[in-house]
Amino acid sequence: MSKITFIGAGSTVFAKNILGDVMQTPALQGFEIALFDIDAERLKDSETMLLNIRKTSGSTCQIKAYSDRKEALRGAKYVVNAIQVGGYDPCTITDFEVPKKYGLRQTIADTVGIGGIFRNLRTIPVMLDFARDINEVCPDALFLNYTNPMAVLTNVMNTHGGVNTVGLCHSVQVCVPHLFKHLEIDPAGVKTKIAGINHMAWLLEATRDGVDLYPEIKRRAAEKQKEKHHDMVRYELMLKFGYYVTESSEHNAEYHPYFIKRSYPELVDRFNIPLDEYPRRCVNQIEGWKSMRESLVNDRNLEHKRSHEYASYIFEAIETNVPFKIGGNVMNTGLITNLPKEACVEVPCLVDRSGVTPTYVGDLPPQLAALNRTNINTQLLTIEAAVTGKREHIYHAALLDPHTSAELSMDDIVSLCDDLIEAHGSWLPKYN
Repeated sequence: MSKITFIGAGSTVFAKNILGDVMQTPALQGFEIALFDIDAERLKDSETMLLNIRKTSGSTCQIKAYSDRKEALRGAKYVVNAIQVGGYDPCTITDFEVPKKYGLRQTIADTVGIGGIFRNLRTIPVMLDFARDINEVCPDALFLNYTNPMAVLTNVMNTHGGVNTVGLCHSVQVCVPHLFKHLEIDPAGVKTKIAGINHMAWLLEATRDGVDLYPEIKRRAAEKQKEKHHDMVRYELMLKFGYYVTESSEHNAEYHPYFIKRSYPELVDRFNIPLDEYPRRCVNQIEGWKSMRESLVNDRNLEHKRSHEYASYIFEAIETNVPFKIGGNVMNTGLITNLPKEACVEVPCLVDRSGVTPTYVGDLPPQLAALNRTNINTQLLTIEAAVTGKREHIYHAALLDPHTSAELSMDDIVSLCDDLIEAHGSWLPKYN
């Protein structure tokens, strides 16, 4: 029996989408769905929920929860990863509150920035533990990573873990539909091309019947900027740099040195930037789960409609050899020619029986490659810190981060890193 293993299965809503999709897919019937999570209660909740969906869908997939991670992985053909190391309390709180003492504010803190660096540093050792298990018990598995920071973790699993890994993020899928809806442009018949790095990939082309839609997109975006709305940072980046970026404005506000500035506090209001957005979401999700749990977990008539998540479509394409196109995070094997070969990039990929095959993009417009490199610098030095255990590389990663370096002196950045290392305590390995 073929096997799909879900690590972090206590993420019950996400498990419903990914694994509910699997149970809706004819080519995946008969698979074992193996669940693993370090939270036994949440694991049980997900198992109960999926058994209910199995019954209502008539699926022949087998649902099995494991208390032993290696056994959950043993013999797996596909592995899905959706973990969060340290959770909201204490680690997300630490990522936000310690930098605030230095006057450094953030919105999401899960990609780059000082919060993204430390989220990486506590997650990479756990991911490399997964890699050791995978190389032992399912060395040929395809590993689908949904965990942030996407680019760094996908890079680490490929280059240091020796695991065939593709990173998947929603931002490519929703980029054009959300943009066109907000600008009231009909998306029918539109042809697009997106490439860059995760959370900073670019809508390089948008055409209909050979006509470039960008002039109209920019005209409407400029009109929208006259009043406050949810996407002001991205529109501003597009109007200044020429192209729309995939990830949301609250994310991109902290990827650049232009928007969250103590010396220009009015920018936060002008561009409608939600500081401390991620902690707010975490608190709301924790509260929401209390009321959602009963209906999601214990509804014996729970049904599921296949979602837009890529995972089941990837599995289906490999099993049936019917090609499917995704936006995937993969190593830059000459795909984007003006970004470093050591980087993880986000490009169109074709999926069929031979697996996930990335497509060649070539050069990005030079200004876009330059913006990407500012984030890649911090990503690569964060990896260097994690694999060498050298504290100096944590400093280097933070010193080169666009937002952090725009706000703090070198001495304060080093001091902030030391404070965060101390505050995280046993959530981090020792750095010399």
